[in-house]
Amino acid sequence: MDEFDFLVIGSGSGLDVANVAASQGQSVAIVEQGPLGGTCLNRGCIPSKMLLYHADVLETIERADEFHIDATVSDVAFDDIIREVTEEVTADAESIRRGLRSSSQHTLFEGTGRFVDERTVELVDGDDEGVQLRAKTVLIAAGTRPSIPNIDGIEGVNYLTSTEALQIETLPDHLVIVGGGYIAAELGHFFGTFGSDVTIIGRRPNLLPEADEEVAKAFTERYAERFTVHTGHTATAVSETGGTVTVEAHPYEYGPDGGVTDEESVTVTGDELLVAAGRRPNTDLLTLDAAGVETDDQGFVETDDYLRTTADGVWALGDIVGEYLLKHSANHEAQAVARNMFGDELRPVDYTAMPSAVFASPEVAGVGVREEELQEEGREYAVNTYRYEDTARGDAMKANGFVKVLIDLDGEILGCHIIGPEASDLIQEVVVAMKAGSGTVQDVRESVHIHPALSEVVQRAFSGQFSRGDREHSHSHSH
Repeated sequence: MDEFDFLVIGSGSGLDVANVAASQGQSVAIVEQGPLGGTCLNRGCIPSKMLLYHADVLETIERADEFHIDATVSDVAFDDIIREVTEEVTADAESIRRGLRSSSQHTLFEGTGRFVDERTVELVDGDDEGVQLRAKTVLIAAGTRPSIPNIDGIEGVNYLTSTEALQIETLPDHLVIVGGGYIAAELGHFFGTFGSDVTIIGRRPNLLPEADEEVAKAFTERYAERFTVHTGHTATAVSETGGTVTVEAHPYEYGPDGGVTDEESVTVTGDELLVAAGRRPNTDLLTLDAAGVETDDQGFVETDDYLRTTADGVWALGDIVGEYLLKHSANHEAQAVARNMFGDELRPVDYTAMPSAVFASPEVAGVGVREEELQEEGREYAVNTYRYEDTARGDAMKANGFVKVLIDLDGEILGCHIIGPEASDLIQEVVVAMKAGSGTVQDVRESVHIHPALSEVVQRAFSGQFSRGDREHSHSHSH
């Protein structure tokens, strides 16, 4: 039995806490079953955003004629794009591995770790199979993996998840995507821009169901112009013959009873199937019962406000706790755990103004509450939207999109939702206002904005005539 002060399962944001423990002079064990760096580096945000930037460059060239510039693309080395990104990610993961291997305070154990007792982990495969580790403090940061829905015939089909889709070196002729969330949106944009026909089957009435409904509706309309989109449908059966994948989808109803309806189904064929139907926590791989760690109905680790689990000396953070499945949230939680572990007093994790973004085309970003949440709660609020094309810079860019602001009747910012170019950057000043400013419209309205920069669309959304929110969705589109 190897004894340590601190043990972390997972090498994503959990490594941040491990490094703090090492800097405090503690002996640190890291258990990792895959490449170092976690989901974000290897299978998530880093490779996907690197690939998506290539798509953005191509899309910019293809739009050149709108600006009276005659530009043509003579060739795209698709396999080189994929290979370059994969090699860079692999090198980064290997660099982390070398760093841990050469550290006198970190000990890396490679393989799948499972709990066999309180704060005791055994490696059940890999190079260190059979090794047992015990630590005074354990951090569970083992993340999530793609969720595979129960579709008839799925076992007999060669399908892609986001993991494989980020490394496929042959561009699909026709990609069928099951799922309508941000992964479907981003990968649809990537493959579609490079020339794949794309069909998206999403269960919800709109794509991006996590976004504000007005934004999600606008996004879905834009995607329906680019791709074949079947929203309100759920895949019920898949099959594959001779390299062709066939997906059958039925209309899906929301309401008290929900479920698949008997209305006319759609049948879609393609040469590649991408299953992008959400993520599931890796808790089922950890035998948490042996450690006294409880999970919720969906399998995410139960934690308190400080990210302590139900077992003494065991903490958890990141996707596996299921609060926000976002890298910046995991990093934020890692700071909180480190502070709570090694600081003088416990402080709850502050999830105030946690932003999110979808790096598709159009880009989408949001922070705070959505309008439909305010309506469901019966809260009084006011709303204003402002369009990109009504600003000088937005007009110059021939941009299409809007910023939507939700405030309470005292002017406090409740939420902001953006669809259009640079949404992920534009949302940031709203996050800062909500987190570090007074949190009111004045923070944005009264700050001088550079003219004619794109940020003026945010300022004007905060400066226009707000209208009282009601169930009729009346919005003022001020100019």
